This record gives sequence, C-alpha cells and structure tokens, in this order.
Amino acid sequence: MAAWLSQLLGSPLVFAVAIAGVSALVVAGHVVQARTKPEAIGLTTEAAALGVCLLGGACVAGYPEIALALGIATSAVLAYKQPLHELVGRLGTEDIDAGVKLLVATFIVLPLLPREALDPLGAIRPYSLWQLVILVASLSLVGYVATRALGPQRGTAVTGLAGGLVSSTAVTLAFARRSREEGGKTDEALAAGVLLAWGVMFGKVVIEVAVVHPPLVAPLLVPFGAMAAATAVLAGLHASRADSAVVAGEVPLRNPFSLTAAVRFALFFAAVLVVVKLVQRWVPGQGFNAVAALAGLTDVDAITLSMASLARDGGCDARTAVGSIVVAALTNTLVKCGMLLALASVALRLRAAMGTAVILVAGLAAAFLG
Repeated sequence: MAAWLSQLLGSPLVFAVAIAGVSALVVAGHVVQARTKPEAIGLTTEAAALGVCLLGGACVAGYPEIALALGIATSAVLAYKQPLHELVGRLGTEDIDAGVKLLVATFIVLPLLPREALDPLGAIRPYSLWQLVILVASLSLVGYVATRALGPQRGTAVTGLAGGLVSSTAVTLAFARRSREEGGKTDEALAAGVLLAWGVMFGKVVIEVAVVHPPLVAPLLVPFGAMAAATAVLAGLHASRADSAVVAGEVPLRNPFSLTAAVRFALFFAAVLVVVKLVQRWVPGQGFNAVAALAGLTDVDAITLSMASLARDGGCDARTAVGSIVVAALTNTLVKCGMLLALASVALRLRAAMGTAVILVAGLAAAFLG
C-alpha cells in the first residue's frame, strides 16, 4: 500500500515512512524478545518482516518476477531454518576456510590465468586447466556437504551415495575396515554402500564429460550406463537383504578443497595432458588405453577430462576417447576391489569380487558392442 501511494502521489516519502515504521516495530519486538528470552535471541523474524515490505514495494515498482523468486527463497530459508542450523553446527572452521578458498580460486585466481597454451604441444592452457580443477572440486564439495548434512545415522546406502562424490576410495576403505571390526554382521549393508559409492563415480564421470564435451556423452552413456545399472542392481540386492537399522558410522572424509590439493591435482592433470598429447603424436590408438590404465590406478578425473578435451579438439575420435575412459574407470574399480580383498571381512571380499566381475563384464561388453 505504501509503495502504491508513493507512486500515486509521486513521492517516495510515503514508502520511506512506512519502512521506517516497520523498522521501529521490528526493533521494539526485538528488544522485548531480548529482555524476556535472552537465551533465544535471533534476527530471522525481523529480517523476514523487512524483506516482505521491500518485496511488496518491488512488486508495485514493476519487478514482480524478482519479488516472487526472492519471496519463495525467503520462505524456503524460514521453512528449513532448523536443518540449516544443524548443518552449520556440523561445519568447522576448516570447512568454511575451504569454501572461501574455492571462491578465491574461482573468482580471483581463474580470471588472472592466461588462456593460451604455455607448452609447444599445446596441452597446458592454465585457464582451461584451472576451470576443470574447479569443476572436480565443486562436485566433490557437493558430496561433502551432503555427507555432513545427512550424517552417518542415515545408513550405509545414503553415505555411499553422498560419499562417492567426494571419494569412493575413502568410502571403500572405511567400510572395509568396519567389516573386519564387526565380524561380518553388517556385510550386506556395507556391500550396498560400497557399490553405490562406485556407481556415483560412474555418474560423476558422465557429468564431467558433459561439461567438457557434450557430444561425447551419448556414446559414453552406453558403457557407463551399463556399469551404473549393474552396480545399482547389485547394491539393491544387498540392501534388500541388509538390516535396515545398520548405520553407516563415520567415514573419514576431509573437505575436498584446499589450495594445496588443488595445485597437486592441477599438476597431475597437466602431466596427464602432456602424456596424452605425446601419445597422440607418437603412439595413437592403443597407447591411450595404456595411459588411461596407469592414470586410473590413482584417479579417474584427470584422464576423463584429458580425453574429453582431446576429443573436443579433434585429437581423437569418440570411440577412442570413450574406450580410454572406460579403461580408466575399470582399472580404478579393480584397485578398489583389491583394497576390499586386502582389508575387508571374508564375506565382504566375496561380495566385492562378484560385484567387480559383473561390473567388468557389463562395461567391457557394452564398450565392445557400442
């Protein structure tokens, strides 16, 4: 009403007085609350009250779409205030520090990097390389926040899904050790969690390729869809036989972003890019698979992004790029299976071996037929 009257009278004074009046009421309410309940002081209601007035004024001023979007966002924040409080309570100084560093890396460091190649092979373009480092860190950060928000009490399946975005290797190691400690009592649930973490890795690869080179997604979906489907079916079978009361326990996941870790990954990624370029020049074809197998021993992201970039720039065809990415993913899966065989209980070892065999058959058959 105040904004409408301001427009009708051609003076913003009416709206300014109305906002001042609402502000005075808000301050009075806050003072009363602080005196009667000093242990429960907050500014949520006060901020929402002022926000509603300003959004009403925005509607009259001719910005109803923005006002509607902000109104929904305000309602969402109010509705989920308690879960947000709990999430913030789980975050430590390290987590906030990592978030700030990710913002610095994205909005300060990235614009300063040169876009042209620095090496004779044309492999290392700092701007593009750092963009992809931020992409991988952001995906991992989403999983980390989800894991912290949900907590271990949600069960092994949820922990496997969220933790797989951060590090499927960390989930594998944590669940393997737990299976030994508990003497095989929770092996069905732990097997489901491990397989879901591996399945998330397959989905993460597809997302990375979609960002770098979207035309490569269609041929990549055949083998990775087969591997993800096989993993999901096996995880579902184990979950159906598991005790629903089993909780995940703590998985030692660290915040995935630090400048040191980002630089290390960037250096590893740059090395993979250079090796891929050398292979393209001297031993194309099966040479890419050898590089993928070696890179997959430790990390799938670097070779995935390298092959997707190479296919985008015309350095290899889609079939070669997809084959190399599949080799890296299968190698990494074999490494994690080896961790389970070395550290897990006997029952979980058998389930891991069977699951790995099914994934290998599904991936290789789909890649060959595709």
